[in-house]
Amino acid sequence: MRFIKRDSLGGASEIGISQAMHERTHRKPSPPKAAAAPVRAGRPTREQARARQEALLDCALVHFLEKGFEAATIEAIAADVNMTKRTVYARYADKTALFRAAVCRGTERLAATQDVISATRADDLKETLVNIAKLRIALVSTPEGTKLQRLINTESYRFPDIFQTYYDIAALPTVQFLAGILEVETAAGRLAIDDPLLAANVFMSMVVSGPVRFILSGNDLGREDIDRRVRFAVRLFLKGAEPR
Repeated sequence: MRFIKRDSLGGASEIGISQAMHERTHRKPSPPKAAAAPVRAGRPTREQARARQEALLDCALVHFLEKGFEAATIEAIAADVNMTKRTVYARYADKTALFRAAVCRGTERLAATQDVISATRADDLKETLVNIAKLRIALVSTPEGTKLQRLINTESYRFPDIFQTYYDIAALPTVQFLAGILEVETAAGRLAIDDPLLAANVFMSMVVSGPVRFILSGNDLGREDIDRRVRFAVRLFLKGAEPR
């Protein structure tokens, strides 16, 4: 029997079986491989640390939204995010601090960007106000938005600052945008508003709060019903802001 032997360049030559066996049994042993250097666990990168922080806050928010402040526990949150309680407490002094941070995180994730807010502007003032109102209602109408608003409403008596946090992050940019529009309309003589920022806040209470309370109470409010309510309230607002 003959074997084909290939060299390192891909060439081939025939060798006998005895030669093949000789080469196999007298082959020089390969030198032992050097042991792999142990992998040292270093400090996480800034990106890894940020990702872990966001994962913790997202997990905590889910627990608080589903269970409320009292029933949620650091133990359960830490277990779900694969952290030790010690690691969580190294970042947040207590459950209250974690709760505030989680609510802030949820509010930031829910808030409309400036581009989305600016996109509500239409050629017609009435349509612009309708668009602004519907944007605010839509943000609260999402499953997470509804849960977050209910949580804030429930716990704001205990933590009044979370209401202010929500307002500053989720509502104030839209209020300021609307105030700017009302100021321009007043300067052009089409409206008569002494305090545009106050008027913008009143608009939110008058036009937005009603449908939002209806939704938060668990009642279904269809698009047509929201549109009808919003347009009716916008007409009343503009009527009251007309120059006398």
